Amino acid sequence: MKNLINYIQSKITLSQNEIGLLKNYFVAEKVPAQTILLESGKVERYIYFLATGIVKGYQNVDGKIVVQHLIGEQDFFTSLDSFMTETPSVDYYETITDCNLIKISKPDFDILQKETKFWPILVKEVTNEHLSCKLERVKDFQILTAKERYLKFVDQYPTLALNVSIENIASFLGMEPQSLSRIRKQIAF
Repeated sequence: MKNLINYIQSKITLSQNEIGLLKNYFVAEKVPAQTILLESGKVERYIYFLATGIVKGYQNVDGKIVVQHLIGEQDFFTSLDSFMTETPSVDYYETITDCNLIKISKPDFDILQKETKFWPILVKEVTNEHLSCKLERVKDFQILTAKERYLKFVDQYPTLALNVSIENIASFLGMEPQSLSRIRKQIAF
C-alpha cells in the first residue's frame, strides 16, 4: 500500500483522511506469474496498481497474440472501456512475473469519484499521462524504424527489456521475433 500512496503523493497532495480512504477502498493481492487477470469477453471489475512485477495486456487477433501493453512497476492499468462502461472487454491482462497488485473495484472507484475532491483530480492526471504515452507510441510507429523503436524501449524501460520475452517485446513493438533477434545482434551493449 505504501507504493500506491507514494505514487499518488508524487502527483497530488493527500491529507491523512484521504490516505485513510485509499487504505479502505484499495485491496492488496499477491498474484503468481502467468495468471490471467482479465479475459476477453469478461467485464473488467477493477483498476489495478502494479506495486511489483510485470503485466502484459493483449488481444487475440485471428489467433495471433498482439501485445498492446507492457506494464512495469508503479503504474495503473485496466481495460478502461470495459471498466467504465461495464461492458465485455476485448483485452486480456496476464501477469508475466509474480506480482503485488493493489486494486479498487468499480463501486469503490465510483464512491471516491463522487465523494472526494482528490480522486477525480488524480484520475484525470493519470488518464492524461496514459493518453500522452499512447499518442507518443502511435507517433513512434509512424516515424521510427524498428531498430529505433527497440532502442527507445530499452532506454525507457530497461527492466522490461531484461525481464520480458523476446516474443512479447517484438509484438509490443510491432515486429516479428526474428526481426527483433536480428536487431539485438546488431546492437553492442
